[in-house]
Amino acid sequence: MTGNVASSVGPLVTGSEIARLAGVTRAAVSNWRRRYDNFPAPAGGAANSPLYALAEVQEWLNKQRKGQEVSPEVELWQAMRATYGEQMITGLAEVAAVLAGEHESRLPDDVATRVGKLAQTEAPIDLLNALTERFTDSARRAGSDQVTSERVVRAVCHFAPELPGDATVFDPACGIGVLLLSVASEAGMRCCGQEMDVDSARFAQLRADLLGRSGVRIVAGDSLRADEWPDLKANLVVCDPPTGVTEWGREELLLNSRWELGTPSKAEGELAWLQHAYAHTEPGGQVLMVMPASVAYRKAGRRIRSELVRRGIVRQVVALPPGTATSHALPVHLWCLRRPENTGGTDTNHTVRMVDLTGNSPDGSLEPRPEQVIDVPLIELLDDTVDLTPGSHLRSRHRDYLGEYAALRKELEEQIRRLAALLPELAAGGGPGSLDTATTSVADLARAGLVTYDGPEPVSASEQLDTDYLQGFLRSSANTRRSTSASGTYRLDGRGSRIPRMPIGEQRRYGSAFRALSAFEEGMRKVDELSRQLAEVARDGLAAGALAPEE
Repeated sequence: MTGNVASSVGPLVTGSEIARLAGVTRAAVSNWRRRYDNFPAPAGGAANSPLYALAEVQEWLNKQRKGQEVSPEVELWQAMRATYGEQMITGLAEVAAVLAGEHESRLPDDVATRVGKLAQTEAPIDLLNALTERFTDSARRAGSDQVTSERVVRAVCHFAPELPGDATVFDPACGIGVLLLSVASEAGMRCCGQEMDVDSARFAQLRADLLGRSGVRIVAGDSLRADEWPDLKANLVVCDPPTGVTEWGREELLLNSRWELGTPSKAEGELAWLQHAYAHTEPGGQVLMVMPASVAYRKAGRRIRSELVRRGIVRQVVALPPGTATSHALPVHLWCLRRPENTGGTDTNHTVRMVDLTGNSPDGSLEPRPEQVIDVPLIELLDDTVDLTPGSHLRSRHRDYLGEYAALRKELEEQIRRLAALLPELAAGGGPGSLDTATTSVADLARAGLVTYDGPEPVSASEQLDTDYLQGFLRSSANTRRSTSASGTYRLDGRGSRIPRMPIGEQRRYGSAFRALSAFEEGMRKVDELSRQLAEVARDGLAAGALAPEE
């Protein structure tokens, strides 16, 4: 439930929560609202996200017996799952064909009968939308990237440009058409799509037909190897391409004219899809491309990113909130490109807008706050890395260099002062080799039960042995040589190492010195890291103009 919302009618629930209560989809709840005059009226919320009184909803469900029985739609879905299993998209395409009026049904009799009965009481498109929603929900829960997530669709729609009613929109990896049909929502728009999976392409086309979208044409095929739209120039190209695919056809496509920004490497399949999308834009046309965050900085793609920046093609990069993509929690980016109007292929645009929404909720606002946006001059991007990660540029611009420098300097000074105090006071010993006469091996100590190996380093298991004493002698040069294999691998357990035999009091005295040395070494490592951070902040702050040398 939505929580204890202040209302005279008690707790309020959303349409999604009603669907879960009744064991149906959100689409089914929408159908109930339209079909039943006595369905509870909204008790709060907005027009596009109404809230209902939980008590009224439960009473209505009980009267209608919606909460006690499995709906015919759920029974149909279960029958399809039993028949098609992981090939559910095949079943959905067959159902769509039946609902679209194709005469030769290849559905099993049980599934066909259930579809026929439901089609008598529900509009075909409502039934298909309900099944589509179940499919996308199951894909999301399974972590599949087979379907563009609802959050990604919302983000692309939010950042998409305003299009004329007769615009052409293209998606070269359209899946079941969710992203394409959502962005090109106007009925008069021409929608073109291509999808490698035959059943997905067929389902997308049939669903568009049932929606009455006569301007939609989706074909099956491999867009990169066999482009079915070679002459298409669109106002807008949207794409959520396959990621991490190395066998995208580089060898057979080396001389392809689409690589006007540079031939992508085998590991940069996403940049092949990006250039394919860009090749299908008309002058002034735009591309909205969903990209893994790593494409913004990987070394292999530097040359292509450089061309995108140099020619003024990339206009905006948006780092979307973690959790936006269905199949993983890693952040994804939305690259916004625009083909220049002039024939020279360059634009007068002098900046790239960087938007960092990675600190936002994936279901929160997509409108960035002022501190989440920065317009970066092209010259600042054209360095050795051509990093298009929004966060890296926002951090440098909004960074408190003076505060960081002062804090790091103070911490470094304090650490250096503490280092001298960490060094133990040492006096002359009995001379080299004076402790070699009475020693014992660690293996013997282990057999006697005085040493245990519960962790990565051996520790004392007895009051007769001090752990710091043990580990200090194990780290000595002589024992390090004994514990190093012929291949150069060192193991601290050093079962062949030897340590002097001493009374426990003497062990603790040595152990205290060894412990102080370990603390000193750790302090030195921290000083080294602080020194590196301090120099980096100072150098970057001076270069950015945020810091200046004192007169």
